[in-house]
Amino acid sequence: MATDYSDYPARLNIEYPAQLSRVTTAFRLILAIPIFIIILMVSSGGAVAGGGENAGFAGLTVGGGLSAATVLMLLFRRRYPRWWFDFQLGLARFGARVGSYTYLLRDEYPSTEDEQAVHLELDYPDAQALNRWLPLVKWLLAIPHFIVLIVLGVGVILATFLAWFAILFTGRYPRGLFDFVVGVFRWTLRVQAYAVFMLTDRYPPFSLKA
Repeated sequence: MATDYSDYPARLNIEYPAQLSRVTTAFRLILAIPIFIIILMVSSGGAVAGGGENAGFAGLTVGGGLSAATVLMLLFRRRYPRWWFDFQLGLARFGARVGSYTYLLRDEYPSTEDEQAVHLELDYPDAQALNRWLPLVKWLLAIPHFIVLIVLGVGVILATFLAWFAILFTGRYPRGLFDFVVGVFRWTLRVQAYAVFMLTDRYPPFSLKA
């Protein structure tokens, strides 16, 4: 019986495309350069204005100083500033769109504002309900996930390479490969919500499923 993780406070779904452009797929890395520059600039700006955020895996990670500051806020004040959350959510959504474009999952050029076909949701936490001491060790507890995700990341690169050839010849992203890559993105987001964003004390599942 399939387990439903739709109630986890971090959710990601990317719509499967019926057809993909062979031309834009062939030159995807070149076409993505401008949006790479933009997300790097936004992340660097966040490092100045918001405490050291960095766009990480596929643009989905916001960490550094803001994550450390969140730990301190939860530890000493039992608060999670809403504007910190909103910034993380906005950058995570933008990063997910950039990631889906880079990894050939979608053809739409990533919008800086519109949701497009990439649906990412994070639930704003009740800081009073979070364990104030757990953020100090979440990174340690998440190490098994980090190890698995490194291995899966290699699989994502291989899947994307195979999908690139498939799209050039058929105009379609093989559904099995698509679900795998999206699943790894989804798994990564849950780990980030737990160990980087500090949104939840619920340990992330070892699963690619939604």
